[in-house]
Order: sequence, then C-alpha cells, then structure tokens
Amino acid sequence: MGFSFATVTATEDLTPQIRRVHLDVEHLTRLELPGQPDEAVGMYFPDVGERRPPAMELRDGVWGYHDLERPPEGRNYSIRAVDHEAATIVVDFVIHARGPATSWAQRARAGDGVALSHARGWYRPGPGTDWTLLGTDLSGLPAAARILTELADDDRPVILVAEVIDDADLAYLGDLADGIDIIGLTGSGNGHSASRLGATIETLRLPAGTGYCWFAGEAAESRTVRKHFRRHHQWGADRYDIIGYWRYDGEAWARRYAEHGEALFSIYQQAIADGKGEKRAAEEFDEALERAGL
Repeated sequence: MGFSFATVTATEDLTPQIRRVHLDVEHLTRLELPGQPDEAVGMYFPDVGERRPPAMELRDGVWGYHDLERPPEGRNYSIRAVDHEAATIVVDFVIHARGPATSWAQRARAGDGVALSHARGWYRPGPGTDWTLLGTDLSGLPAAARILTELADDDRPVILVAEVIDDADLAYLGDLADGIDIIGLTGSGNGHSASRLGATIETLRLPAGTGYCWFAGEAAESRTVRKHFRRHHQWGADRYDIIGYWRYDGEAWARRYAEHGEALFSIYQQAIADGKGEKRAAEEFDEALERAGL
C-alpha cells in the first residue's frame, strides 16, 4: 500500500453529475492495487491555488502525513479503469454541492496532481455463485460500472439496483446495461431526500441458486441490506460484500461519534485481535454503532 503522485492528463463531463479524470501515475506498482473491479485508492488533494499536495512519508510501515499541522484532505475513490502497462488510471467523480474532492475535480486541469495511497477492494464473489446482485447509489455507480464491464462475458444473471438523481445517470452505464436486469430508482436518496435503496432490495424476488450481493452506498442503507441478507436469508458473510461509502448528515454523525468513538472502535480492534477477519470485525463495529444510536 505504497504512495505515488498522479498527474491529470485530461478531464471530461460524462453526465451532469459525473466527471471523468484521466491520470498518469508516477509509480503505479507501488500502490499495490488489489485487482478487484471495485478497487479504490485514497486520493489526497492540493489546497486551492496549489498544483499538487505534499509528498507522503513512510513511518513505521505506514504511508501518511505524520507531522503536518494541516494535512491534505483525502477521500477514497473507485478506479474506473487501469492500464498497468501505460501506468494510467481513470477516476469518475460524482459531483456534489460541496466537498474537497468535488471542488478539486471541478477545477482540475492537465498538469494538476494528487497523491495516491491505501488501495483496497471488496468485491469477492465465492466459487459456485449462480447470480449477482449489485446495489448502489451515485457514490458507487462508477464501481458498479466497472464490475459490469468485467461481467460482460459472464452469462450468469446480474441484477442492478441503482438509486440516482435522474435518467442521465443511468445512461452513464451505456452498453453495459444490455442484458442486465436494472431497477432504477430516480429522484431519491443521494443526500437529496430519503433513500429507497435498502427497502427496494428487501422486496426483491431473488433468483434460485447461490447468490452474491455487492452493495456500496449510504451507510444506513448498507446496514439495512446487510441485516436483510443475514437475518432474512441467513446468508453467511462469504456471500456478500456490503460497504458504506458515505453517511447522510456526516458532520452531525461525526460530532456524535467523537463522544463514544474510542470505546466503540476498540470493538473492531478486539475482533481483529481475536482473528475474526476484517469483514466480521467491521460488522461487529457497525452493530456497536447501531446500539449506540449511530
């Protein structure tokens, strides 16, 4: 999970909400991308008026901004496409009303730079999977699109439930939508109104056989979906990868979390120490958050 700078080579607006940024990566191999179709990398942005952020430092095996009084703002972003030979990546930014990533993506021009580190991925359907369910809002739509790209030659059923702002967002999927059972929820969720994503997935009539669910979206909706498959369908954790990409009213949530976060996070740390693995540790942490009203 090394560090590298990346430089913008081009940008293009794909929809009113999605902007594509092409990047040359100085040391792509150092990032140790995991290779999953939903692989993501931490992106750290320069201040307004600067062309790129400072370099990270490796300390005790961890890349980071260890001594900076005000480190660069960073966010995790899915890699829509990667060319290992050319050392390039494509990142599709969902444009919001505010935020450091949105602001940078809107002003990014050729020659601007970002720092990259802490790559990871989640999508891991098990052997013997007969069908796949993908659930997402706008935040996970680029990752879902790449998953569909890699499933293009797979004849097993795929269901996509996508909550978006308008039909233009679904058009972003283009030819990937051919042959896919798409349930589009337009005009809800995504920080604009109450989400219908979790409730819609709860009502689905699922295909026969062994299924796998990948979900990426708002944290409360991810909790709903995880509980549905664990409790209603009795699925084991090997049959889903469900990730909360963001939180509605995140600033207020962060203030509440600050009051109890250290004790709650110790539950995650203990689960890791007990050898339960990252996925189960994250679930126990989320269950503790729910009990605390978070």
